[in-house]
Amino acid sequence: MRAEIISVGTELLLGQIVDTNAVFLSRELANLGIDLYHRTTVGDNPERLRQALEAALGRAELVITSGGLGPTADDLTKEIVAEALGLDLILDRPSLERMEAYFRQLGRRMTENNYKQALIPVGGKALPNPHGTAPGVAVRWKERLVICLPGPPHELEPMFRTYVLPMLQQEKSGVIFSRVLKISGRGESAVAEELADLLAAQSNPTVAPLASPGEVKLRLTARADSTAAAEKLIAGLEAQIRERLGSSIFGVDDETMEEVVVRLLANRGETLAVAESCTGGLLAGRLTEVPGASAVFERGVVTYSNRSKVELLGIPEEVLTACGAVSPEVARLMAAGVKEKAGTDWGIGITGIAGPGGGTVEKPVGLVYVGLEGPEISLVKKLHFPGTRSAVRRRTVQTALDLLRLELLTKQSLSGRQK
Repeated sequence: MRAEIISVGTELLLGQIVDTNAVFLSRELANLGIDLYHRTTVGDNPERLRQALEAALGRAELVITSGGLGPTADDLTKEIVAEALGLDLILDRPSLERMEAYFRQLGRRMTENNYKQALIPVGGKALPNPHGTAPGVAVRWKERLVICLPGPPHELEPMFRTYVLPMLQQEKSGVIFSRVLKISGRGESAVAEELADLLAAQSNPTVAPLASPGEVKLRLTARADSTAAAEKLIAGLEAQIRERLGSSIFGVDDETMEEVVVRLLANRGETLAVAESCTGGLLAGRLTEVPGASAVFERGVVTYSNRSKVELLGIPEEVLTACGAVSPEVARLMAAGVKEKAGTDWGIGITGIAGPGGGTVEKPVGLVYVGLEGPEISLVKKLHFPGTRSAVRRRTVQTALDLLRLELLTKQSLSGRQK
């Protein structure tokens, strides 16, 4: 089955809202093994909506629309669908009764324009909407299935799961399963070069590199009769990739770098404190997003000024004067100072020039030093990131976390060999 999604709403074209419905529906269709080849966004214009619908009906067996089911004059999705299919609209009395009960429950009067929401094409099936007034509609027409869903995500998603998903499960032919491998410390081109033969030979499963800020993602996708069979297909390819990229792979699917670091620290029973200058608490914020981080993360301090570095971390003023706040010496002392003050196993210190101003020839914008102090280790990493102030800060935090992750993995490996 080939599918197409049509998102209806001028606000989508104006960028006033993000089309999360299309993302949700795409993911659900992929899980069902239904091929989605086109996604179209069209404004609240009858003629352009008609053209989009006719194009979709000409190339897909399943067409899903979202939006345009409201009570106002520009909500015309059902009307255009009925017109394109050559069907009349008739009143669906159960839908009308549910709408009347909905308004009574809210203590509001149901206005005349709401009645059009209870109209459905002849032969169609109304999809109840307990979270709003607009029912959805499913219509079968000439070996096509057209499904109209409301625009608000809190209405669309439960309606899809409750009514549309069971309908499509009866028609699916296999599943599409994906796994995402997350990679740090390598660029997209370097990853693609390392996996060139696998990328060239891919069929089922497929592998696609995707670049994201501070990381590269590899999406592995397999089609099979069942999820278990698709996972088995992916497992062989994943093993080959892991053998080549090793510890550069830090996570899977939605797993974040901070989740990995918190888990590694917890497994070792070790703790962390951080001192930040140019990142201004961004690293501490990332860590505290992780549930259970309090077991391993003791404190974070933002030592933005030289005075704070002296008073809170004990960095000698003469070092700041001689070397400058942005220097490997200060990064190392920041990491050591916060580790000592907090009494933790690990300390991270970050100092740099995020920009857009403040750079010099010797110390340009984007220059960052990350210090790491831990059991029997003291190191500083020099970094230089291009991009905006926000990009420099984000990439610095990602790199700092990865630096700690790699050291934790090394110690874990050494402990395993000693045993």
